[in-house]
Amino acid sequence: SVLHGDIHHDNILDFGARGWLAIDPKGLIGERGFDFANLFCNPDMTKPETAIAGRAEVFARRLEIICAEAKIERSRLLKWIIAYTGLSSAWLITDGTSPKHGLAIGALAEAALAA
Repeated sequence: SVLHGDIHHDNILDFGARGWLAIDPKGLIGERGFDFANLFCNPDMTKPETAIAGRAEVFARRLEIICAEAKIERSRLLKWIIAYTGLSSAWLITDGTSPKHGLAIGALAEAALAA
């Protein structure tokens, strides 16, 4: 699939009459689960003071909505979330930022996958 490559809350903007648009695409080709997984992490991984993605009820609701709307298998998306949180956490460590919030989201995905 064609991917945005950097889809997250700061890259989806309301353009009024034009509607909601994604900006700053990276133009990748790959598994669409990659783009969906990012929605579970950002912006929480870099702004822990406003973190809500790590709340179990928020995570479960996002999972339900994305699986239904995107018609993506739950276990497949959970595996992508786990992989993405690992990748994103590595980027954060490289930047000198704590990965604890992203790792918490990965732990939620692991628990949901095991359930």
